Amino acid sequence: KVMNEKDAAVSSAQKMASKLEMAQRLIKALASENVRWSENVTALEAKEQLLCGDVLVTAAFISYVGCFNSVFRTRLMQDSFMPYMHEHRIPMSPDPDPVSLLSDEAEQAGWVNEGLPADRVSVENGCLVVHCSRWPLMIDPQLQGIAWIKGHEDANNMLITRLTTKGLMDKLERAVENGDPVFIEAMEENIDAVLAPVVGRQFVKKMRKLHVKLGDKDVEVHKDFRLYLHTKLSNPHYPPEVQAETTLVNFMVTEAGLEDQLLARVVRKERP
Repeated sequence: KVMNEKDAAVSSAQKMASKLEMAQRLIKALASENVRWSENVTALEAKEQLLCGDVLVTAAFISYVGCFNSVFRTRLMQDSFMPYMHEHRIPMSPDPDPVSLLSDEAEQAGWVNEGLPADRVSVENGCLVVHCSRWPLMIDPQLQGIAWIKGHEDANNMLITRLTTKGLMDKLERAVENGDPVFIEAMEENIDAVLAPVVGRQFVKKMRKLHVKLGDKDVEVHKDFRLYLHTKLSNPHYPPEVQAETTLVNFMVTEAGLEDQLLARVVRKERP
């Protein structure tokens, strides 16, 4: 019995010595990271002081630039937003980038794998579609946007339909209740009045749950429900109420955007 207790004590001591050695090795390994962590903390504290202005620029970006091409987006940012920020002395980064604030490189790489072109404007559009609070209305004559959304929502049982589809309201009702994304393609410049409550997010809270009026039915809105609107028109003229209730996102390819897409494809081909 005494020998058994001795063996158990020796075994326990060896295990503790092994754990102590591993802990010391871990501490030494993490000690080299202390400098980098300290630098990151300092950088984050500095960014915190500028966060207010960066978020304001990003909110303006989401709200106003989506319907324009790259030239007008740059002009709006540099000639309107930035002078306003400087004039009112709002603290912000020297060169605030809404894309870097809305997403990271890993998320953008995921979008590219789902079919989103890798040029700057397309990545901006991806940020707008994913992060806008109003439903996105995509101006997409080349059908690049719809190809990406199909890949993006591939695992979520997305309903792809048109306003002229028979039984649209029944399908939309089921999607709203079940939280399935809905993609309404090939829209014209007017939106059916029956869809106005959904498009305008006219939700009513009842018993801690959101409801919306679809025709003569009161439908519960699932938290995962998402609506995508799409048009093939290259230069649509939507009435003000549609522009106010949706986020216009211009996926139309320009010459500069096409150059960026071709360059990205060549790089991906050469460096897979």
